[in-house]
Amino acid sequence: MAKVLFENHHLYYLPNFIPVIEEMRKRGQYEIFASIPHMMDEEEKTTFVSACDKLNINTIIEKSEELRLSKIKDNLFDVVIVGNVGQLNKIIDDREVSVMIYHGIGLKQSYYNDIDSRIDLRSVESESRMVELVSHGHDNLVLTGYTKCDPLVTDNNDSILANLDLDTDLKTILYAPSFYPTSLDKLIPILPKLSCETNLVIKLHNFSWYQDRYKYQSEKMIELADNNKNIFLASHNDYNIIPYYSIADLLISDISSTMFEYLYLNRPIIMAECFELRLKHKILKQRFIKRMDLKRMEGIDFAMKVNDPEDLISLTYHGLEHPEDLESERLSAQKEYLFKVDGKASSRIVDAIESKLSGAQN
Repeated sequence: MAKVLFENHHLYYLPNFIPVIEEMRKRGQYEIFASIPHMMDEEEKTTFVSACDKLNINTIIEKSEELRLSKIKDNLFDVVIVGNVGQLNKIIDDREVSVMIYHGIGLKQSYYNDIDSRIDLRSVESESRMVELVSHGHDNLVLTGYTKCDPLVTDNNDSILANLDLDTDLKTILYAPSFYPTSLDKLIPILPKLSCETNLVIKLHNFSWYQDRYKYQSEKMIELADNNKNIFLASHNDYNIIPYYSIADLLISDISSTMFEYLYLNRPIIMAECFELRLKHKILKQRFIKRMDLKRMEGIDFAMKVNDPEDLISLTYHGLEHPEDLESERLSAQKEYLFKVDGKASSRIVDAIESKLSGAQN
């Protein structure tokens, strides 16, 4: 029985790990634990523990980070799985197999920079990313597909819409903005108009709930949802966006991994480019540019783009009425950005882990 730790730097890393946990459970030869750093927001940690309890995952939570790290080391795990480098070198020893399943596949340079020589296996979601990572000097790469999206094939979410108390006869829009840069501030006045003839589901980034700098975003959206019919705001406890992809006929997002994840379903996407940069990024725009994967950003031809918030309504209805528009671009992007859409990415990374464990034992 192999002991495995899933180290969650934040709550929103968990959806990437859940399909892997379920695959390991099916194979019946793993003892599974999860942990989150002590310095995270108290409410975020509470939600994390509650989520793990519902999933029957053992958690390691202590009264200080020092105690948490010590307990992890004492457990002598066979495998440690992370979503970023984070605390990796403080929790792992030379004997353990370390695996990275990166927490996002979006537009930020951190995807290439957040790496460590101690990583034994890195799950990669597409062939194009594999080539790019190799060009950055990374190795120990495993072409798997994107584990987070496996449930889009394997799970049935047909009853969700009715459970949200939304009109099952209406089309459903999913709005999933990033925390920064975000389209949220400029689109808030427009969103109630969208909900007149459609269901609008809003799924915020984890930071919009738990980081002081961005909490105003969830506060604004709570008020919006409370005062408008047909708007549902997923709560801070609702950490997994995947079920909402299933029920959405169209996605609106901005600088977010969600656009690439939603390609799995080949449905219309709107990229809202109407966002404000911080003053320092306006003055020193090069700093902002360094944060972004410009090549990937400029290559987005699979989404309808909106710069003027007032154009969002007409573009949304066009997308709902003509979902076939940009379909060839979406299917091409699906091949470019997602290795396979077969729901088996988790199986492939677990196969690679078992091969690595077998090699270590020989």
